[in-house]
Amino acid sequence: MTLTLSEEQAFLKDTAKKFAQERTPTTHFREIRDTENPECFDRKIWQEMAAQGWTGILIPEQYGGSDFGLAGIGVVLEELGRTLTPSPLFATSVVCATLINKAGNSAQKEEYLKKIASGKITMSFALEEGPRHMPFSIDLEAKKDGDNFILNGKKNFVIDGGFSDYIIVACRTADNEDQISLFIIDKNSDGLSILPTVMVDHKNAANIEFKDVSVSQKNKLGNENSAKEVIEETLDISRAALSAEMLGGALEAFEITLNYLKEREQFGEKIGTFQALQHRAALMFTELELCKSCVIEALTAFDEGSNDLQRIASLAKSKVGETFFNVSNEGVQMHGGVGVTDEYDIGLYMKRARVAEQTFGNTEYHRNRYAELTGY
Repeated sequence: MTLTLSEEQAFLKDTAKKFAQERTPTTHFREIRDTENPECFDRKIWQEMAAQGWTGILIPEQYGGSDFGLAGIGVVLEELGRTLTPSPLFATSVVCATLINKAGNSAQKEEYLKKIASGKITMSFALEEGPRHMPFSIDLEAKKDGDNFILNGKKNFVIDGGFSDYIIVACRTADNEDQISLFIIDKNSDGLSILPTVMVDHKNAANIEFKDVSVSQKNKLGNENSAKEVIEETLDISRAALSAEMLGGALEAFEITLNYLKEREQFGEKIGTFQALQHRAALMFTELELCKSCVIEALTAFDEGSNDLQRIASLAKSKVGETFFNVSNEGVQMHGGVGVTDEYDIGLYMKRARVAEQTFGNTEYHRNRYAELTGY
């Protein structure tokens, strides 16, 4: 398995880096936050991303995408993660595009994938129901009513659920907990109650209640009672992509901290000359190098059809989650008291690390999953 980027992937990474630095630096994130933008992202910037082709990286060419692979979207997310760029790219163009591509029929792909690739719609995936990541602990029911299904229940922590045009919801369609089905629902459907929630990192999520929401058969995504395998694979693809974004955030937090160590003076000396801080910085550097290998392995594993996808995805999510958590913590501590003030960017990365680490399973969840898959 290759642990280096191809020439095309490297070019895409450079393009994304330039875009993030010029169009969505951290000042852009602060502007979205401080203006209390209800959507938590800039639709003009979203259209620029679509024009770059990023919204269709995981979508087949016949539906308007480039089918450039997970490593392609991964390098884009890494650079956007460096500047905390707020956008629907992860939820819409990774999570939901993958679900539709894997489970949808030709009509659904024609309808939704083309619109995702062109940036015309945003989507979210309503899966979680409890305080912790338990993907198949689903109580939300979908009961048949003639040619329709009636949905009742609740979902929480729906990433981008506060503004998305469509919601893909995982429902239990039989008494057996493994019999799960997926439905695509318009956000304006009767009986759908959406409570947007701005998270601690100032990105968007939502708690959603379904009360006698009627969904037609044509909006069922994939075969009835057989969505579990599709969800499992989609989650692992999403975890690998999210690990790339988290890696970008961790690398930037480390660079911010290094620059501060080189500039801040105490007792007439640059604090970066203090041996204790050098040791801590060296440890962060080595951990980040390990993370780079974990992420590129996870991204290329899917593109190359590895038979060890689950383990590799959990390895990446666990390692990068732990490292981003620790690097952002160390950054705040090395800044001293000012590290927790809003004047400095380092605190923004600490908040992002907390939310991203919990998304689709935290470090402990994936350590345990990795151990189980390895046979321990």
